[in-house]
Amino acid sequence: MSLIPPFQIGVWNVWIVMVYCLLVTFLPNLIFNKDNLNAPTSQSKTEKRYRTPWFILFMLTFIYSIFLPLKPGTAWFYAGLPICLLGLIPFTITALNLARTPICDEPAIKGIYRYSRHPMYVSMFIMLMGAGIASASWIVILFAVISMILWVPLSTSEEEFCLELYGDSYREYISRTPRWLGIPKPVKK
Repeated sequence: MSLIPPFQIGVWNVWIVMVYCLLVTFLPNLIFNKDNLNAPTSQSKTEKRYRTPWFILFMLTFIYSIFLPLKPGTAWFYAGLPICLLGLIPFTITALNLARTPICDEPAIKGIYRYSRHPMYVSMFIMLMGAGIASASWIVILFAVISMILWVPLSTSEEEFCLELYGDSYREYISRTPRWLGIPKPVKK
């Protein structure tokens, strides 16, 4: 892993992962549930304070990824690719779960959302770490770590918004589902 990797535009660059993140985030809603695009969103001061720097960082990393080649045939690539795929698969499933849930009526609590209240953040972190390793880029790894740090207050803000929107059903969901990743607690009857 070098401090400054060679820059070259190519087909097999990290941009593939970044474009995939963007497509999977928005495309399922366009296909399955267009109403989710107009769903109420949280715009608290906390969210504005942290989402803007994260988005700027994401766009800078996206531009950087266009010039950052993956390292096929190296140990970095073979170590990073499975990690990237380990994040990519749940990221896709999460986006599909979210798109199929009518957000205005109920919170997304099925599928992967049973194991994490924020599976998109967790899976994107894993995917970006894998892409950083596969490209031998400490900058992408640093972006993944900074993103996770920014997602902590964002997740809290989103949960407060969901508590206001969904009330007791979301409070029950919080009580049994881990914030990041884990085994859900059994439902008390």
